[in-house]
Amino acid sequence: MPYIENQLKALITISVIEDDKNYREGLELLINNADGFVLLNSYSTAEKALEHIITNQPHIAIVDIKLPGKNGIDLIADIKLKAPDVLCMICSFYDDDEFVFKALKNGACGYILKDAMPQEILESLKELHEGGAPMSPFIARKVIGTFQQKEEKQKLAGLTERENEILELISTGLIVKEVSAKLFLSAHTVTKHLKNIYNKLHVNNRIEAINRFNK
Repeated sequence: MPYIENQLKALITISVIEDDKNYREGLELLINNADGFVLLNSYSTAEKALEHIITNQPHIAIVDIKLPGKNGIDLIADIKLKAPDVLCMICSFYDDDEFVFKALKNGACGYILKDAMPQEILESLKELHEGGAPMSPFIARKVIGTFQQKEEKQKLAGLTERENEILELISTGLIVKEVSAKLFLSAHTVTKHLKNIYNKLHVNNRIEAINRFNK
């Protein structure tokens, strides 16, 4: 018995939340026949899955976005709140920005599309379990593109690295005194930087500068 228990501990445990019966059964078959994995449970709704996942936690939950009732993105938020050690990976047809970034914000650690080949799915599960963040190439390009656009926006503004740093802190609601303490600068220096920021952005006050920064 101890040998069997140790063998089970070495396996990557998976739960599947997917309402498409054919796709769900395909994932079940794939996982059950793959070395190094064991399927704990599969569910057709978020509501059925949540209680069981909390009490019988898998290493990884494969979650579809569009589910009857609670959607997969909200389910991930619940899982991360109640069972934070469970790694969640989206597997969906949906690749819109709204779905991708909300899923990642809610705690998804991976995002693959349903056109992924079976071997790609297994490799993504292994990568996730080993500390990676697997994404289908299209999703990865979308995420990288968003960061590049933000960086480009800052360059277009013509602000220095320090000015961007100060404006970002100001945009979080900090006052000059708090920014100066955080950056180990004098309040006079921070105020001077703010004046330069206003001039470069052609704005008159902090609110206008923050609105420009957050566009």
